[in-house]
Formats: sequence, C-alpha cells, structure tokens
Amino acid sequence: MKRQRKIIHIDMDCFFAQVEQTDHPELKGKPVVIASDPRVSKRGVVSTASYEARTFGVHSAMSSVEALKLCPQAIFIPPRMARYQEVSLKIREIFSRYTDQIEPLSLDEAYLDVTENKRNERSASRLAQQIQATIYDELQLTSSAGVSYNKFIAKLASDYQKPAGRTVITPEQALAFLAQLPIDDFYGVGQVTAEKMHTLGIHTGADLYEWREWDLIMQFKKRGYQLYRLVRGIDDSPVRTARERKSLGRETTFSADVIDEQQLQLTLRHFAQKIAQTLTEKQLSTQTIVLKIRYSDFSTETKRLTLPLRLSESHELYFYGLQIFEEMWTQQPVRLIGLTVTNLATRHYENLRLKGL
Repeated sequence: MKRQRKIIHIDMDCFFAQVEQTDHPELKGKPVVIASDPRVSKRGVVSTASYEARTFGVHSAMSSVEALKLCPQAIFIPPRMARYQEVSLKIREIFSRYTDQIEPLSLDEAYLDVTENKRNERSASRLAQQIQATIYDELQLTSSAGVSYNKFIAKLASDYQKPAGRTVITPEQALAFLAQLPIDDFYGVGQVTAEKMHTLGIHTGADLYEWREWDLIMQFKKRGYQLYRLVRGIDDSPVRTARERKSLGRETTFSADVIDEQQLQLTLRHFAQKIAQTLTEKQLSTQTIVLKIRYSDFSTETKRLTLPLRLSESHELYFYGLQIFEEMWTQQPVRLIGLTVTNLATRHYENLRLKGL
C-alpha cells in the first residue's frame, strides 16, 4: 500500500509587522502598518499589518491613505525587505533541521514533507509544534501550522486558527472540514472565480461537492476538473524542493502619476532589458508577454500576448510589450506599470529573430 504522506504548511503571522515589533519592542501591542506614511506620500500600498491594525479593517494591498482613515493611530513603517529576507533564511534553516523536503512559497510560508524526517518522529503534529516552538524560542516570532495528508488541506488548515495556531486535519476529517469552509477561503479560488460561484449558488465546500465533474468543467474549464478533486480532499501534488521559475517580471509605482507616453515607453524598454538579461543568465526563453497598468483611480488592467515563437532578446520583448501597451493604454494618468514574461522554457535551440528590429 502507498504510504500516506505527512505535510506541514508553516505560515508566519503578519510576518513583516511582527519582525518590526520584535526588532523594536516599543511597537509591540500597537497597530503597525508596513507601508510608506500617507502623510508623507499618498502613493503607498500596505504590505501587511499587525493584528492590532487588522482589527480596524486594515489589510494588505489596501492604499495607505485608506489604512490611515480606518486606523488614525496606525504606525506606518516603510518595508525593509533585506531584513525580512535575512529572517526568512533563518526560518528556513530551522525547517532544514527537521526535513530537506521544503518548498518555500514566499518569505513567510513553506510546505514541509515530513513523511520521512530527520527526527524520526512519527507524529507530524508534534513536529509542527516543535518547529513553531523553535522559531519562537530563537526568533521571538509566532507562526501558524496546518498539518494534513496533502498540500491543499495543509494550506487551508494553517489559516484556520491564526495567530500561533496549529490545525490537524486527518483523512477522516477532510470532507467535513472542506464542507463547512466558505468557498472564498479555498486556496486558489480568486475573487473573480468566487463571484462566479456565488452567482451559481456555490457558497461553501458542501455546495461545491454537490456539483458533477462535467458541469464544473463546463463552467470553469480546467479549473473545474481541479475543484472537483480538491473538494473531495484529493491533491497528489508533491512538495517541490527545486521550484521551476514560472515567470519573470518588473514593475514600478511612480512617485507621481505619469501621463507622458515617452516616459512610459522608456520604462517598458528598461524592464525589457532587465528581463532579457535574466533570461540570458538562466538560459530561458518566453512565449507569453503580460502588461499590467494601474491608473490613478486604482483601476488595474492586464493584457497578455502569446506568440507562435519563443523570445529572449530585449528588443523583442520591448517590441511586443509596446504593441500591447498601444492597444490598452487609455491615455489616463498611470500610477503603476509592469512587464512580465511567462510560459518559460529552457533554451535548447537558437531562437528566431525579428527582422527589422
């Protein structure tokens, strides 16, 4: 019989804010918001907020201006990414004392496969408890843990009892756990998909479970096939210790809204050069180019172009990026612009070149 896997998902609690509160004890118990101060610059966006700030409704991706309105006593701190990366590496080193099967998702969360582990511990729950305690003892940071037999449920479980929680979901408990969850809480179900589900009468895992596989595929294409299995607790995806890069991109938020077309084009050219440099270093090529524009009213548009040939040169990326830009820019002031390439592959051949560029 195939051995049942034991997966832990560790998620640090409001990581950036917690690091600041640990480095500066006078901030503990106070509403800390990681963003530029809106009283100095009105262009900031919240990276994360402490739980004290979250009680006022402050959350990530919110403008710092809105955060200040909700929580006038908030303490705004510009992000210190180098410091957060430093602490993240220390956390990852702690993980490595228990297993080498580690799949980082970001600076503050990771999957750990502890089916076989360095402590010869049979209980994944006890291992999770030890990892959480070690992180707190050495770094004075709290984390939440989800423990289950696959990645999907472990990820949901880590968010179930925050902060500093630990939730264990066994195979016998999985269907009941998934049935009572709001569909918006399903990992991987974004706002657009959730809104469509609501119009179809799908509000909980139990509602989703009632749908036939073919009907879900008709409504959600490939995602419907996945949803049918996930709501039944089926997820065989492995913990990947060496994750393949899925995309490369650059974006910037301007200090003042930009309406000058030439400046926007120059920014795209710079992005294309930087992305092409990385593609060359990694020996990669791309087939899909994505342009993102956020306007002064915070409305955001994204458009992608998939080509029949593979690209890697900066002038090629700029040519097609500019083509997308000219199709989608509405002449409104631009707050943010970004260029991303996806559909990456290792270069095993000489790419076709665009003549006349």
